[in-house]
Amino acid sequence: MRPIVAGRQPRKRIRWQPMTGTDAPFLRTLCSLRWLAVAGQAATILVASQVLGLELPQLPLWSGVLVLILFNLYAQLRVLDDDTAPLTAFCHILVDVAVLTWMVGWSGGVANPFGSLFLILIALAALALPVRWTLAVAAACLLGYAVSGIFGQPLPHGYFSPMDLHQWGVVANFLLSAAVVLAFATRLAMALRRREHEVALLRERFARNEGIVALATHAASVAHELNTPLATMTLLADDIADQTDNREVREDVDTLRELLVQCRERVLALARPAAGQSSARDPVTLPQVLEQWRLVRPTITLNRNQDAPLRLPLDPGIGHLLMVLLNNAADAGEQAGRAQVDLTLRIDGNDLIGEVRDYGRGFDARDAVLPGTLFNSGKTQGMGVGLALSHATIERLDGELWMRPAQGAGTRVGFRLPLAAPEITE
Repeated sequence: MRPIVAGRQPRKRIRWQPMTGTDAPFLRTLCSLRWLAVAGQAATILVASQVLGLELPQLPLWSGVLVLILFNLYAQLRVLDDDTAPLTAFCHILVDVAVLTWMVGWSGGVANPFGSLFLILIALAALALPVRWTLAVAAACLLGYAVSGIFGQPLPHGYFSPMDLHQWGVVANFLLSAAVVLAFATRLAMALRRREHEVALLRERFARNEGIVALATHAASVAHELNTPLATMTLLADDIADQTDNREVREDVDTLRELLVQCRERVLALARPAAGQSSARDPVTLPQVLEQWRLVRPTITLNRNQDAPLRLPLDPGIGHLLMVLLNNAADAGEQAGRAQVDLTLRIDGNDLIGEVRDYGRGFDARDAVLPGTLFNSGKTQGMGVGLALSHATIERLDGELWMRPAQGAGTRVGFRLPLAAPEITE
C-alpha cells in the first residue's frame, strides 16, 4: 500500500504565454480556414469555367489547389506538435500568400476581385501575431499583390461583360471575407476570454498561496513559542490528576491531557521543518484522523459508512481536509440544533471519493461557492483558513471539491482525489 501523494498523476497545468507569441489554436484555425480556401478556390474555378464560360488556364490553377491541399495536410501533422513560435505561423501565412499570388496571377491579376483576400491574411496576422511579424506579413501581401498585378494574366472573356463579372466577384468576395473574419474573430474572442479567466484564477491562486506561505512562516515561529507553555500545562494537568480523588475531575483531566499531548505533537511537527529537521510527511489513516477529531468534538454524533477504507494510508493533507470538513459540518449542525455528521469514503477505480454531510440550515443556491481565499469565513469567530488550505490540498493532489444541497436539510461537501497506486487493499 502507498499513501495518496501529489505528483503521481499527470497534472493539468495552466500554461501562460506572453502576447508576443502565438499558440497552436491559431495554427489549427489557419488549417481550418485553409480547407475553406481550398473548397472555395475549387468551386470558383469550376463556376468560372463551366458557368461563366471563362477560358482559364486549368493546369496552373489546379496545381495551386493541389499545393495548398498537400501543405495543409503537412501543416495539420505539424500542428500536433504545438509549435508556438511566431516564425511558424508566419511561414504558414507566407505559403498562403504565395499560393494566393499564384492563383490571382493566373486568373486576371489586379482585375480579379478576389485579390482583396490579401487583406484577410493581414487581418489574421494582426489579430494573432506580434507587431513585427504582422508587418512582415503585410509586406509579403503587398509584394504578392504587386507581383500578381505586374505578371498576372489578363482575365479572358466569357458569357458576361467584364464589368458584370467584376461586380459579382466583389459581392462574392465581400460575403466570403465577412464569413472568414466573423468565424476567426469569434474563435479568437472566445480564446481571449478563456485566457483572461485563466489569468484571474492564477492571480487569485497566487495571492492565496502567498498568504499560506506567510501564515506557515508565522506559524513555525509561534510553534517554538508555544512548546514551553504546552509542556507546562501538561505537567499541571498531571499534578491535578494526582491530587484529586474525584472521578469526574480525573476523567476531565485525562481528556485535557490527551488534548494537550495532541496539541504539543502538532506544534512539534509544525516547528520541525523550520528547525532544519526532516520534513517528511508520514501517512495517516482514517481511524487516526477520526480519533483526533472525536477528542476535539466529543459531543457530535458521527455516522460513517461501514465499507470505508480504514487501512488506506493517506497524505497528511487529506487528514487536514477531513478535519476541516468535519468541523464545518459540526458547526453547522450545532447551530441548527442537530449535532450530527455523516461521513462517506469509498474507492472508485483509481480515485478516493469522500463526502461530508451536515444537518444544518443548508445554503442558498446563489451563494453555493466554496471560498478559496484566506481570511474569508462565514463564521462569526472563524479565521477563514481551513477551506483555503483545503483548496490548496485539493489542487496539490489534482482533485476536485464540490458543495451540493442535501436531501431534506443540510449540505453535502465532497471531494475526489487520485490514488497513488492503482491497486490498494482495504
